[in-house]
Amino acid sequence: MSGVRTRASSRASVFADERSRVPGANGNLRRVAADAKNAEAGPFGSNESQKRSSPAGNARAAGRAKDERRYEERKVTERAFEAHVERVVSRTNSPSQQQQQQQPPEKRPAEMRRQKSSTDLRQREMRAETPPATWNPEATLLPHTSAALASRISIPPIAFAIPFAPQPKPLNELTLEAQEAAIVEDLLYVFMGYEGQYIRYARGYTPHEERDRLSGPPFRILPGLDPSLHDLTKSMLKMATYYSALEAFVDVQSREEFGAVNHALCASVRKCLQDYLVMIAQLETQFLTSESFTVHVLHIHTLPTCQMLSHLYAMAQELLKKNALLDDESDEEDDDDIDDYEKVLERLAEGGDLVPGSSKALKVCKGGGVLGLLASRLESMGGDPAARSLLTSLLRDASRPYMKMLNEWLHHGSIHDPHSEFMIREQKSIGRERLERDYIDEYWERRYTIRDQDVPPQLEGVKEKVLLAGKYLNVVRECGGVDVSKIVTELPTSFDDKRFLENVNNAYAHANESLMQLLLTTHELPLRLRSLKHYFFLDPSDSFSYFLELGSSELRKPVKSVNTSKLQSLLDIVLRQPGTVASLDPFKEDVKVEMNEITLINNLQRVVNITGIESGQVMQPVTNQPPIEPDKNATGFTSLQLDYSVPFPVSLVISRKTVWRYQALFRFLLSLRTLESQLSSTWQTHTKSVTWAHKGVNQELETWKRRASTLRARMLIYVQQVLYFCTAEVIEPNWTKFMSRLKAKDDTFDRKSGVNRTVDELMQDHVDFLDTCLKECMLTNSKLLKVNSKLMQSCSIFAAYTSFLSREIEKSDPDLSSGNKPDTMTDDQWRRFQASRSSAPRSGSAAQHDASTLESVESRVNNLADIIRKWESNFGRHMKILSDSLNHYAATETVVLLSLCARLSSVNQGTEWAAIGAEEDDQA
Repeated sequence: MSGVRTRASSRASVFADERSRVPGANGNLRRVAADAKNAEAGPFGSNESQKRSSPAGNARAAGRAKDERRYEERKVTERAFEAHVERVVSRTNSPSQQQQQQQPPEKRPAEMRRQKSSTDLRQREMRAETPPATWNPEATLLPHTSAALASRISIPPIAFAIPFAPQPKPLNELTLEAQEAAIVEDLLYVFMGYEGQYIRYARGYTPHEERDRLSGPPFRILPGLDPSLHDLTKSMLKMATYYSALEAFVDVQSREEFGAVNHALCASVRKCLQDYLVMIAQLETQFLTSESFTVHVLHIHTLPTCQMLSHLYAMAQELLKKNALLDDESDEEDDDDIDDYEKVLERLAEGGDLVPGSSKALKVCKGGGVLGLLASRLESMGGDPAARSLLTSLLRDASRPYMKMLNEWLHHGSIHDPHSEFMIREQKSIGRERLERDYIDEYWERRYTIRDQDVPPQLEGVKEKVLLAGKYLNVVRECGGVDVSKIVTELPTSFDDKRFLENVNNAYAHANESLMQLLLTTHELPLRLRSLKHYFFLDPSDSFSYFLELGSSELRKPVKSVNTSKLQSLLDIVLRQPGTVASLDPFKEDVKVEMNEITLINNLQRVVNITGIESGQVMQPVTNQPPIEPDKNATGFTSLQLDYSVPFPVSLVISRKTVWRYQALFRFLLSLRTLESQLSSTWQTHTKSVTWAHKGVNQELETWKRRASTLRARMLIYVQQVLYFCTAEVIEPNWTKFMSRLKAKDDTFDRKSGVNRTVDELMQDHVDFLDTCLKECMLTNSKLLKVNSKLMQSCSIFAAYTSFLSREIEKSDPDLSSGNKPDTMTDDQWRRFQASRSSAPRSGSAAQHDASTLESVESRVNNLADIIRKWESNFGRHMKILSDSLNHYAATETVVLLSLCARLSSVNQGTEWAAIGAEEDDQA
């Protein structure tokens, strides 16, 4: 060991002796500095030999001693240089020279003028070479940043910017052994991010610029180095660039705004850099103690570490470009995106602004984006074992905070995401409190959403399960139905854990089971749905029919005159009446009466035209469109609708959108029921009224009566068949199918094999059930909606004109208008006729008819014939259009419409419209 130290000391002494001999004009100054240095070196003869002979364990103390010696050396050099400048100045300002300066210029000798010019030039050169000593060689503390572990020591200046910096001996004047020792010493400094004597930062590098530090400093080697040593040194300088860039990367990416995943990644990179510094200390120990430690040996030792740092550097550069901290090739494309108004609006929606240059500030890669970057690099570097091991370690460390948030979401339904980097976004403004006033499903759809850009690749296949698991548990926690505060042990902490996917699936199954149990058992969802069916689908309708009879006087009024409170009281009385089905309903208190001035046809027509139901899209109620003008002729019967209040969390399934569908179906069924009741009253009038039952002598009038009764029967058949089709062939089968699926969900709690049904599927099944009913009831097709509206309007007008037609018959029949009892009429019929005649109100039009004596009975009968012919033509033509449309849509969209088409085929039977249809069928 002593022999090795002797060889190392002799090689270092040669290098020190070479450096002490500095020829030139200022050689005396450098010799003064060298003497001071040798005086401090001790009995070993040189500072370098003392450094090489120090033991490995005192490397750090030797470094501090070396820094102190260099500082003392610099002070001695500066004092010597100041003394030299004073001597030069004193010689310049000597008395003889002052006397010569007082002489006229023409009397001075030429040599003296040349001496003065040379002295002035030397003074100007010294002033140019001696800048103001403004540099203070002291380290200062930088201000605090949001990165807790970032370096706060001021950045040292570049070597060429330091005033009075001593220059080393040129490399071309050193021997090969001295060159190698000097380069190895410099490399050990450069590897730690500092400049050496012969290896400096390249021109243009500014350490105070963040982008330059993040890109890494380029290095240059002073001229004169041996070519072989130059090539090896240049190849190793890349590792120094990587290290400096990674140090800056750790300081920048550790800031608070980059999130916990970036912080964990920086901690993992910092751990790699600490191992790197340990390796540098070990290399320095070998350099100090081993004679055989050369540049080639140093290069061999640094190859694996250089490869590791290159992977870290490439990863860091890619991440910095995504964060817009470095220039990226896609910057021009991003600048073009500023002109895209849709993207600008999207940035504003995400909380951005329109300040110039702020678009890049929004470009932050954190959370799942960082994990995705690491996963993609790991996939592309899978063939390199060292890179795979390094990236796997980085991914494992970086994913720990993300996995903590994921487990908190999966097992407790809560999000602790202060940096907005988790894949689930929570809108805290949409809270449960709003559901008490308006139980919309916005809470379910918008309270928690997925950030598609921040989903890690490992969660891409199960992101819907992750979203639903937390949503389910969140609802359960807010309702207090199931205890979700228990601590789950043995959870995976990284994505490479084998239990990772199993953890997601188990959490999803548990959350689904908890919420399903809360809905189906605690809040009795099936009973809620049956209650809705009872009231909105009029099944059974005994209670509601009684309500319509009690409130008929109020419902006949214009909608603005209807007393809603009175109707609500009547409904409560009917629903509480003992012996009815509604009296046993525990949720009858949730049914409310309200008025909607917009007709059902206009409302549905608007929704169909906007949402495009005919193209297969799901129908949604329109809430943001300008309001429709209310119907001026609306009455209580046409505007009546029910509302239903639902508590949370059942309101997630029975939301406002689903209640709107129930209301649309209810209003359609109610209009059919009301129209059926009106036509039934007309039938009673036609059969019991003496005016219609009396058989007079006018055959044309009797023929007209039969035509009117036939038209009434056809209308009644149409209304009854449509009502029966909607209730018995559409709603009931679909309801049975929906309840069977709901029962299947209920059965999943007894199964241990896993979750077959989910809460979201239950919600979707409910919406599908209502959409299917709307579609098969012809409420989502614009053409069928218009045709049915025309037909129902014709039926309603015909039923309303029954009293008018009765008076016209009375005036047209000589037996009834004469005032004498006909022979064909019994006394009882005559008394009833006289009573109805005296109690019937006489309108202004009736008085005009009585006053008109010029109008004959024949003209009245002809007028009635024209009226009935128009009604028959209008009703028959629209029935033909409806039949053709049903045939078309049954073949293209809904096959169930064929049943209704077959039922309505008898309505036009025996009319001219049936003959037209038969001719068209024959031609086809």
